[in-house]
Amino acid sequence: MSQAEKATRLASLHQKGSPLVLYNIWDAGGAKAVEDAGAPAVATGSWSMAAAHGYYDGEAIPLDFVLRIVGRISASVDVPVTVDFEGGYATGPDEVAENVRKVIRAGAVGINFEDRVVKGEGLHAISAQTARIRAIKSVAADEGILLVLNARTDLFLGTDPASHADHLAQALEREAAYAEAGADCFFVPGLTDARLIFEVTERASLPVNVMMTGELASIKDVALLGVSRASYGPGPFFEFLANLKAACTSIK
Repeated sequence: MSQAEKATRLASLHQKGSPLVLYNIWDAGGAKAVEDAGAPAVATGSWSMAAAHGYYDGEAIPLDFVLRIVGRISASVDVPVTVDFEGGYATGPDEVAENVRKVIRAGAVGINFEDRVVKGEGLHAISAQTARIRAIKSVAADEGILLVLNARTDLFLGTDPASHADHLAQALEREAAYAEAGADCFFVPGLTDARLIFEVTERASLPVNVMMTGELASIKDVALLGVSRASYGPGPFFEFLANLKAACTSIK
């Protein structure tokens, strides 16, 4: 497939009730392994990629280094590649969009793009985040790529689950605004309550992505909630480290 064909293919894999499963990786070797296991697409995880190379999450790993890794991943597999691009390594719409252009030119056909203020506090205002999304989609169009932009909201991640119902209205407001700005998917990491996930999938116009953590242990179960995409975040990296340590300590 050409890069443009890969982008179209990635978009088509988002099916409500039959989710695209992304077992997040952090390097070319991992990408090739999940492709060989039958994965229809490859997704990086920002936490995993940073930690695997000695950095903290939160855009601490240099952008040029990220682009080299993405380039190696994209060159190593034949399936679509989507990149966890955090907050875009910039604040202004034009700067973010130019950084995304570099990600596209490295071979990716999708990104996660979060509304958290990286290295700051709180979330970007809806108006600011939608301006950033529009700029990204404009650059993707210039590049001839139907970039699959997975708009992530951080309303739920790292917050008290007891408060999640109170955040639902704002989450849906953000989903509607992000959809209007051109986003292709809506990511709600940290939201694990089945009732609330179902409400989001029923009311959202975009395909909904959840992170498989906590109470979310079964793809079959989240499929029944109407989820279109299920990703594992840093979980695979944690499992990899645990297995590596166990193998090392078992050496006689």
